[in-house]
Amino acid sequence: MSDFAIRRSFSCSCGRTHSTTVNDVITGKGAISRLGEVLARYGARRVFVMSDPVTYEVAGKGAAELIGSSGMEAVPFVFGVCPKPSEEFVGSAVEHYDSRCDAIVSVGSGVLCDIGKILAHLTGRPYVMVATAPSCDAFASASSSMERDGLKVSLPTCAPDVIIGDTDILKTAPDRMLAAGLGDMLAKYVSICEWRISHIINDEYYCPAIADMVRLALDKCVKNSGSLMRREDRAVEAVFEGLVLCGAAMAYAGVSRPASGNEHYISHLIDMRSLEFGTPGDLHGIQCGVATLYIARLYERLREIRPDRERALAHACAFDAGKWNDELRGLLGGAAEPMIALEKEEGKYDIARHAKRLERIIARWDDIMAVISEEIPPSKQIEDILLSVGAPARLAEIGVEEELFAILFKASKDIRDKYVLSRLVWDLGIEDPM
Repeated sequence: MSDFAIRRSFSCSCGRTHSTTVNDVITGKGAISRLGEVLARYGARRVFVMSDPVTYEVAGKGAAELIGSSGMEAVPFVFGVCPKPSEEFVGSAVEHYDSRCDAIVSVGSGVLCDIGKILAHLTGRPYVMVATAPSCDAFASASSSMERDGLKVSLPTCAPDVIIGDTDILKTAPDRMLAAGLGDMLAKYVSICEWRISHIINDEYYCPAIADMVRLALDKCVKNSGSLMRREDRAVEAVFEGLVLCGAAMAYAGVSRPASGNEHYISHLIDMRSLEFGTPGDLHGIQCGVATLYIARLYERLREIRPDRERALAHACAFDAGKWNDELRGLLGGAAEPMIALEKEEGKYDIARHAKRLERIIARWDDIMAVISEEIPPSKQIEDILLSVGAPARLAEIGVEEELFAILFKASKDIRDKYVLSRLVWDLGIEDPM
């Protein structure tokens, strides 16, 4: 059992002071035994303990008993079904919250963690996250990924005060959740690459120290991936600690750049279609892992071209926003409307802005290619890692038609105001990167 090293605050060579509100990360065998001690630090007497039907049996019941044996009162709330990241389940948590409670504990993984953050943000109560699966990078971030009005949004909330990852619990997670955690870590190949590319093209803030933290965590996960499905402690801890560190990296940077790129937006779009039309989807990390492979292949193809100024300018001038908006509506239904409205603020299709970006792209093309070479490994390597843990390597394996990827990729440039591969491809005037 150990306190995983997350620095609360530090001055960085990038010129900023980085900080997170996470006070402690406790990992290792038997880590949950310290739950009562942790809550006592915050003077807790009555604790709201949130879980779902699965996580209650895995660790929620035990957490409540530990709280009781520590001289505090546990107030359990178990969702009737496994919750989704939606207004319905956030509302349910808020309505069941006992205002007499002076601390909050969530027992679960991504969705429960994010709902707990919202609840802690609204109430101002200390928040302890007890993880049951190393499946996503939500644990230490100060935001909650939610569906609001049909659009997948990242809500500013708060990070947990303490995160507990008991290896004995984490390694009992289903295979799919272990694979999801590794898939979410593989996505960092793309996120760091695109952060650097946007720094080149748009002068976006970039911190090499934070990027290095993420790279080291990713490298540790990849090196131990061969023993993940054997549930060896070092492999499970590598994924969990990597995911926690990536959440902290987002807090340090003040943006999601260190941990999320084009692959996350593909995943978000799959979720939005599922919400709107009831189409198939999978765990966030599973979707991110598959999307990372597809995006890596596109980067390989991008390295084979040179920018064509005339083609790019002609493409931007001929772009029909109205027609494209209709395509978005066909893909996402009503969920397209917030994305269409967002473009009015962003103006990424503005001819003058495009021309300015294009000149920078052409002038710095060799630098962009160097970044891609440094950050994105061969797609075959990513595919082999996914297959080694039994994770899907094709969209069809998660119920998404292969031919849908082309429009999902195009639509990904509209989901957030963030420069990712799909925006670079549009700026280059490439109609079909496949």
